Amino acid sequence: MAEASPRQDLLAFMRSPVAEAAPDAFEALALRVFAWQYAHNEPYAAFCRRRGLTPDRVAHWTAIPAVPTQAFKALPLITAGGSGEAAGEAALFRTSGTTQGRERRGEHHVSDPALYHASLLPTFAAYLLPDGARQPMCSLVPPAADVPDSSLAHMVDRVMAACGVPGGGVYVDGAGRLDRAGLEARLAEHVAAGTPVCLLGTSLALLRWLEELDAAGRSFALPAGSRLMDTGGYKGNEREVSEAALRRTYGRVLGLPADHCVNEYGMTELLSQYYDDVLRRRVLGGAGPPAGPRPKAGPPWLRALAADPDTLAPLPPGEEGILRHVDLANLGSVAAVQTEDVGVVLADGRILLKGRLASAEPRGCSRAMDQLLDAARGT
Repeated sequence: MAEASPRQDLLAFMRSPVAEAAPDAFEALALRVFAWQYAHNEPYAAFCRRRGLTPDRVAHWTAIPAVPTQAFKALPLITAGGSGEAAGEAALFRTSGTTQGRERRGEHHVSDPALYHASLLPTFAAYLLPDGARQPMCSLVPPAADVPDSSLAHMVDRVMAACGVPGGGVYVDGAGRLDRAGLEARLAEHVAAGTPVCLLGTSLALLRWLEELDAAGRSFALPAGSRLMDTGGYKGNEREVSEAALRRTYGRVLGLPADHCVNEYGMTELLSQYYDDVLRRRVLGGAGPPAGPRPKAGPPWLRALAADPDTLAPLPPGEEGILRHVDLANLGSVAAVQTEDVGVVLADGRILLKGRLASAEPRGCSRAMDQLLDAARGT
């Protein structure tokens, strides 16, 4: 008898409060997801066979074969039926690619958005709204209607609809044009009424707007309880500003305390996200922000390890390597994804990001990519 899809058990796992989800549930579910993807995703199964890592030989989640992020540019990594439900692609997210636009963009086929949303919403609430706040949300991310293949736009649209209240809006269009007058008028209304507000945007969009405000000699003192989520870096741009400097700007121009500024780390190839846990720790335990780099935490169905760049062998907690993620929300594609992001995984599972490798593609990722392509060609 064929094994049943783990979808329903995954949804039940995700419906538990993030802080209460049973930590030991991940291991068994991860192995079930791997077995399901091996059985229903032939390019991935061929890759696993090429590496000699089939479900009967994998006993721990850290040994699940991971595809490099580049694989999403080369192959349609689709687990047939995705969730075990009716087939049919519900969404297609594409990576941003290069500024020159000559590089092929990665594609993540999402046949079951319900799993994505089941992961997204409680995690966002846990790290941006740990006090149960319901606030107007003002976004500097284009709406999904303008950029339907953007996972970030889809994410922000969904969060605003599910977690926001009237009084917010989207203040940038698909071409990146900021409605500065509309945004600032809306924020002035909230300041006058004493209504806390939540700002959402990419680091670059927020920085550009705040520099314009600064140049005009303007600033806001957003009401107490206001908060901000920024995401992304400066890929393809000549600008680079440290997260610490950006948070100082948020404080000076918007009046936001550092522990109410939360950075999100996600990617098109993953359907779950990591966040700074500084606001959650402040609300639940009274702890202030760390003096140094901020660890990021994710939901219990998302785990990371650091790998050796040459061998891709897992490294012990605390050692720096390239980050690998196992995201069970990726049931309809491939759960284990090897990145070129450099970081450290702490003993408690949180991650410290260190940037990206400055050199060429890591040898381990290059070999894994060759194995995947050879397996897909049957050579």
